[in-house]
Amino acid sequence: MANPNFDRPVPIRIDDARDVQNARDAYDILTHWQGIPDLDHTGAIAVCRKALKGQRTGKEARQAFQRFAHNNRILADDPAGGALRMRAPWPR
Repeated sequence: MANPNFDRPVPIRIDDARDVQNARDAYDILTHWQGIPDLDHTGAIAVCRKALKGQRTGKEARQAFQRFAHNNRILADDPAGGALRMRAPWPR
């Protein structure tokens, strides 16, 4: 199974700050998300899953995950971000 790295990390803040570096980390965060599912969430899961199978690039996975993070206000540079929405402890 592939695990394409992102060309640059996506800095997020949920219960602490973290740089998401690759499709596997993004996929883990997305599958533990407890917020309201929306098209960005569903789409990001699909793109990251395909990236892990080698059917999409790391760049595409990063773009989908960043869109999800931005719209859910968890980007580290988003002043309104930081709400805890995980079902389980932060995947490491």
